[in-house]
Formats: sequence, C-alpha cells, structure tokens
Amino acid sequence: MASDASSARERTPFFMTRGVVIQPVDIRTWNWPEKAKAAGLSTIATHPHPKNVLEFVKTDEWRAFFEACGRAGIAVEHELHAMSDLLPRDLFEKDPSMFPMNAKGERIADYNLCVHSKSAVDAVCENLVALVEALPPTTGRHFYWIDDGKPMCRCRKCRGLSDSDQALLLENHMVRAIRRARPRDTLAHLSYHNTLSPPKQVKPEPGVFLEWAPISRRFDASIGQREARKGHHGQLLDSLTANLEVFGRQGAQVLEYWLDESLFYRANRRRPIKIPWNRRVFLDDLDVYGKLGVRHVTTFAVYVNGDYVKRFGEPPLNEYGQGLLDWSPS
Repeated sequence: MASDASSARERTPFFMTRGVVIQPVDIRTWNWPEKAKAAGLSTIATHPHPKNVLEFVKTDEWRAFFEACGRAGIAVEHELHAMSDLLPRDLFEKDPSMFPMNAKGERIADYNLCVHSKSAVDAVCENLVALVEALPPTTGRHFYWIDDGKPMCRCRKCRGLSDSDQALLLENHMVRAIRRARPRDTLAHLSYHNTLSPPKQVKPEPGVFLEWAPISRRFDASIGQREARKGHHGQLLDSLTANLEVFGRQGAQVLEYWLDESLFYRANRRRPIKIPWNRRVFLDDLDVYGKLGVRHVTTFAVYVNGDYVKRFGEPPLNEYGQGLLDWSPS
C-alpha cells in the first residue's frame, strides 16, 4: 500500500511552486537539493542581491548545487533586491536626475531610481538583459525587485504615483526587455512593505505576475483566522485580494516567512532562535491561499543551513513540503 507521501506525489499537486528562498551560505553548508527532494519541494531560489549570486555562480559549489538540483528535479530561480545593482550608484555624479528625489526635494543615490528618467529606465533594462543571461532561471520566472523596503521617487513627475504604481511602471519596461530575448518569460511584481497596496494608475503588461509577501504578519494565528483578521491580518488579506484583482491569479505567488530563520533571528535581537513552527497556522494559511486561487507558494528559509541544524536539529521542512503536497481544493 502506497504511503500518503507517495500518493501525494503521484497526483498533480494543486500548488505548482512549492519552494524555498535561501542564500549562498545556506547552500554551502547544507545539502539543500537532497532535502528539498525528500520534502517534495519543486523549487529553490537564491537571495538576496545579484552581486552576491553572481559571485556564487562562479564557484564549484554552485555548479555542484545546480547539477544536484537537475538530478533531483528541483527548479532553480533567483529572488533578488536588484535595483542598486541594475542602476549602478556611481552614475549619480554623471546624472543625478536618474535617481530618486526624497521628501526634502533632494536627489539621492541611496536606493531605487526615478521612473520618469528615460536614461535610468534604459540603463536598468540594458543591465537586466545581461543579468538574465548570467542568471537564467530554469522556470522562465524572474524576480528582480526594487531595493528592500525603500521608497520610490518624490519628484514632480513621480509623486502623483504610489510606490506600487512606480514599481509597476518600471516592471512593464523590464518585462518588455526580457521578452525581446525570451518571449515566454515572466517577471514578478513584489507586493511588500511600501508596495503592499495594489497599483491604481498603472496596469500590468502581459508577463507581469503578482508576488505577495506579508513580512509584517503574526505567526501565532493564521492569515485568515477570524480574530486575527479584525486587526492587521485583515488588512493584509484585503491587500492580497485587491492585488489579485489587479494582476489576476495566473502565476500569482505568495512569498511567506514560515521558515525564515533570518526574520526570527532579527526579532530575537540578532541571536539564533529555533523556528517557531506552528503546523496548524501553516495549514490554515494554505487553505486561505489555495481557496483564493494562488497556486505558487514559497517561503524564505534564510539561515536554515548546517549551523542551524547543529543548534536546533532538523527544520520542519518535511511538514512544510507535505502540507503543500496534500492540499487540494475539495
């Protein structure tokens, strides 16, 4: 008689992406391809910045990892805060208008760009095409985000657009650049922090899909639990629903934090902490996402590696994978 895990693998899982997002240090110190396959996962994505990953892909460790993923049937993607790499900061001296204006009316080179600067957008797209060639995902799905939680431009042309609208305006240019070389590839719009509200003035071009990341959520209650929804979780769930109305459900992905040791590490005053895994909350969350029609689910698992296992034992990776495999819209 087949086991539950075998039966789940024999049918086509509802969740098409069942993934983790990790850093090179995690790949170096733990056998992620083997662990991901055993857990029934489909995808491993790298993080956090293009420069980090570009250095890593030059190594023998990367080649061994990539080949092991291929043997295990694990897809490889890259989920990256990319804007400061796509628009080099040293261009500021040449043309400050390429860079964002802050609330004080000053052009600054610290993060992001001015989306109404044709020179800035052209530079981003040119560098993006080169980056896509250097870091091709095996799925055709690209994740090149604005700088982590940083505001967009407040110049006269930009300030009438929300940060979500500005991000999408840029992403529309980016997906066109990608598709000139790779016509079927797609690009994520990250809904997160200052882009959590959906865009209202800019519409997504074909090939732009939603990625929704509730970093400010609680972990002691499901995203859809009635009591939690009276507060911040209700606002989060409203954000997801509203974004799905703009971007549609095709390709939509939830980027969660259930296994993100780096998030819990920061919350614990930068000390290692055992992941506060709550299986019931996780399963209830899946029920919410699945019933909304989201078929791609991944989680940050940064700092889940050999050092973590030495301190705390095996992470709940198998329960995570099994939950994703078992869920069905019955």
